[in-house]
Amino acid sequence: MSAIETGAQSPASPWRHEIRAMLALAWPMILTNLAQTAMTATDVIFIGRLGPDALAAGALGSNLYFAPLIFGLGFMYATSPMMAAELGRKAHSVRDVRRTVRQGLWLAAIVAVPIWIVLWNAEAILLAMGQEPKLSEQAGIYVRHLQWAVLPFYGYIVLRSFISALERPGWALAIMVVAVAANAFGNWLLVFGKWGFPQMGIAGSGLATSVASWMMFFGMAAVVMFEKKFRRYRLFGRFWRPDWPRFKTLLWLGAPISGILAFEVTIFNAAAFLMGLINSASLAAHAIAIQICSVTFMIPLGLGQAATVRVGLAYGAKDHDGITRAGWTAYVLGVTFMALMALVMVFWPRLLISAFIDISDQANAEVIGLAATFLLFAALFQVVDGAQAVSAGMLRGLQDTTIPMIYAAIGYWGIGLPLGAALAFHFGFEGRGIWLGLFSGLATVSMLLLWRWLRREKLGLMDRPVI
Repeated sequence: MSAIETGAQSPASPWRHEIRAMLALAWPMILTNLAQTAMTATDVIFIGRLGPDALAAGALGSNLYFAPLIFGLGFMYATSPMMAAELGRKAHSVRDVRRTVRQGLWLAAIVAVPIWIVLWNAEAILLAMGQEPKLSEQAGIYVRHLQWAVLPFYGYIVLRSFISALERPGWALAIMVVAVAANAFGNWLLVFGKWGFPQMGIAGSGLATSVASWMMFFGMAAVVMFEKKFRRYRLFGRFWRPDWPRFKTLLWLGAPISGILAFEVTIFNAAAFLMGLINSASLAAHAIAIQICSVTFMIPLGLGQAATVRVGLAYGAKDHDGITRAGWTAYVLGVTFMALMALVMVFWPRLLISAFIDISDQANAEVIGLAATFLLFAALFQVVDGAQAVSAGMLRGLQDTTIPMIYAAIGYWGIGLPLGAALAFHFGFEGRGIWLGLFSGLATVSMLLLWRWLRREKLGLMDRPVI
């Protein structure tokens, strides 16, 4: 039974059933996001066992890798609100949904090429940013093996958006869980040279993730081709047939989403690079704290993705009350969860840190102390980080992406990064100042997005023609 069918069971209690429908759609998305983060966390854990310098190099490489990856991801995310709105308008639509998937896969291939070119030159880029030559060299090696994960990951996201719009996200979760296990096994084999495989060190971690990403795409492709619910769409039929109006619409809708994601992710990338200018211990501690935050962030991110579908379905059906219920349900769930996670970071920081580094080793004492401090600051922005993630998903369901992108630019790069850099280097706060800057940027974007959602009727966002 789909989430919409679940939510339609009893019109006498629409809010209670919206919560059930939202959770029915969101929990596989949340677990998929957690599994996706687990793949990156697995790399960090294995690389961390090579020592603090390897961990710092891996952090530099990961941050450089994710900046262009996330920018291109926005174009893939644009397929979700388009398919949801179409299915809300016409529940059994096939041709338009298929064309959206097809053009999304086209975009995936087109966007991946320039990203590969950029990432191939990772070492030179890091050196130009003033990073330590030894760390830059190792980070460059890692990225050259990791970069081949870009294209299959994009393809996986497009196909995941398709099955999520049909409210069957469980397959994406199953495939991601298998990929995480494969990535962990691949890291064990290639990083340390087990079972006769070469001992590749940090390069082996990147290669293992690339292989696991190709497994994700091929697994999802098999599902949509052979599973009864999906195969009637014949997603790969006439694959080379263009639909230029739809392609342009994906560009128009996806570019601002990419901008939002890029502004948000690159401020964290910039924070890592700034940490590298302080010292390697600060960078390694920052990598641990950010990885922990990334795990908690996956829950409001999944709720935001579910909100995009639920709001998009109601938007396509011109159901104003449904839009309101879907949006606020996701928002309250996301903010409540992040408030609880903030308390965990405050009271049990060393337990969280122990998953990434040996806290009994005195050689790691400086990194552990800094990571615990950074987690205290991370607790400050947990709530606003969750709020902005869900709010962006709510507005995306209304196909409202351009103004939120401007808000992201103002908050992250107009306020957050300059303030963090000033506090870190001018006022002597060092890593603490960078984290205070991150909080300020996230809080600004969160308030602006919520303000726009509150004014959605006055702005006419719910009555615009469906794209």
